[in-house]
Amino acid sequence: MLAWQTERFTGLTTRREAHVVHVRPEQVVEIAYDGVQRSTRYPGGVALRFARVVRYRDDKTASEADTIESVRGLLQPGSPRSSR
Repeated sequence: MLAWQTERFTGLTTRREAHVVHVRPEQVVEIAYDGVQRSTRYPGGVALRFARVVRYRDDKTASEADTIESVRGLLQPGSPRSSR
């Protein structure tokens, strides 16, 4: 799996900045998580707690993936953390 991931994401790379690798938004990944919380550390303003890859979704296109707005919608209004 690591060899596949390395080859796949190397092929999608658009640029590198220190330890950050930017890729074209083409690969859909299903993520499991224990909760969603507000975050000032990440540009999207949210963090997935204990996030892990479930599987790669070759049956879906990037346009079918959830957006940052849908992830923000998982937060409870006024709550620092929401669980799902």
